[in-house]
Amino acid sequence: MSINKEIKRITTNTLQKMKAAGEKITMLTAYDFSFAKIIDGAGIDVILVGDSASNVMAGNETTLPITMDQMIYHAQSVIRGIDRCLVVVDMPFGSYQSNSDIALASAIRIMKETGGHSVKMEGGEEVVDAIKRIVSAGIPVMGHLGLTPQSIYKFGTYTVRAKEEDEANKLRKDAKLLEEAGCFAIVLEKIPAALAKEVSQSLSIPTIGIGAGMDCDGQVLVMHDMLGINTEFKPRFLRQYLNIHEQATRAVQQYIKDVKSKDFPNTSEQY
Repeated sequence: MSINKEIKRITTNTLQKMKAAGEKITMLTAYDFSFAKIIDGAGIDVILVGDSASNVMAGNETTLPITMDQMIYHAQSVIRGIDRCLVVVDMPFGSYQSNSDIALASAIRIMKETGGHSVKMEGGEEVVDAIKRIVSAGIPVMGHLGLTPQSIYKFGTYTVRAKEEDEANKLRKDAKLLEEAGCFAIVLEKIPAALAKEVSQSLSIPTIGIGAGMDCDGQVLVMHDMLGINTEFKPRFLRQYLNIHEQATRAVQQYIKDVKSKDFPNTSEQY
């Protein structure tokens, strides 16, 4: 019997037990009530209300423009749709980088206004003080290392991170710092599989991979990518489980045809 089937609600403690038992953790993004309800009902362990809403919901090129108010709106919508999974809310760019006072105030606001269960922050050593303060206030924090999309202008590219030894060493060190600061889990994004395996084995807290190979303690994908709502984004790490784009296009075209040909509505579809 899997651990996540035995419990009524997934908590940070459940994830810890799953890692210890070698049971993989499943995580997907969601940004609204309807999809959150479907994903939670299907049995997912964790929903991430990602700042990727900036891209997939708002059409921005990067995650940077999304505001705190917008993240709170998405998280509130998701929380209304779930019964069982753990909900992690991304702290948007600018809400925690400047100092730990602002970071703590941002995290408190997210928890109070959304009903979410935890927050996620990008970065290593630079954000450790903020993480410590947030955790000491009783708010669970998920870390995020490797390709950190809020720093995309610094990187200048979305290619794999930590291939060079210097950056790999910093990642190893940052992972340990995040664990010591009290993070309950860490997302590892787009790093070599061998490094992700090493880091996952060196930590007592779970790692969640995206483009980081099979040896992380769990996996996360963006819902719009794995369901084929988005079709432009096709990285190697993405497995597409559905092609909603194609199916929805066909459905809309059929609707247009039926209305134009006076087939819809028919006599049985009117009062």
